[in-house]
Amino acid sequence: MKTSSLLGGAVEAFEQFVALAMEGEGLVVSGALKFPVRLQTRKAAYAEFQTHGFEVDLVGARHDRLVLATVKSFFGSRGVVADEVTGAHPTNSGRYAMLNNLAVRTALVQGAANRFGFDEPDVELRLYVGRFASGHEERVRSWCAAQELPSGPIRVVGAGEVVTHVRDIARAKQYRDNPVLAALKVLEATGSLTQVSSGHLSSLEKL
Repeated sequence: MKTSSLLGGAVEAFEQFVALAMEGEGLVVSGALKFPVRLQTRKAAYAEFQTHGFEVDLVGARHDRLVLATVKSFFGSRGVVADEVTGAHPTNSGRYAMLNNLAVRTALVQGAANRFGFDEPDVELRLYVGRFASGHEERVRSWCAAQELPSGPIRVVGAGEVVTHVRDIARAKQYRDNPVLAALKVLEATGSLTQVSSGHLSSLEKL
């Protein structure tokens, strides 16, 4: 399900949680943005290049950091699968191309740095996960931690960490007209929200 958002355009519900958590870091957050990436085709006879638009789910910026985030909720489904994230899956790896395709990843970091005036070491890639497939979380985190980017490894953020940050924001007394914060305030006030672990939303999945 997608809803309208102050981020602009249609934003998935979990993306709204993630955007709020990113804002809590002092980042100004934008909804999905496309970046042109020039890639060589597989033609063997001669070198041919095509430009493709690769979409980044959320982009966050502050004076010292530019965050490119891919967001996968997968609530109600199997969850994030390690072979798809790492690029080993024969058909579904493309949904994580900004992470597992070195040419795409490099071009996105370079293009985002140039577009917004950052140095490449200041451009961070993140994977936000609502639900991991059973037994796959450790493999996903280990692979991402082993990736070498100018800013360091790919950061993996689970749903529990996202909700913890958003709950902290919801407890602030300053009013914000935001449906995610309003929902959390109602759940908190009625005692319906329990503590969640780092990788899961056990209490929210039932709602």
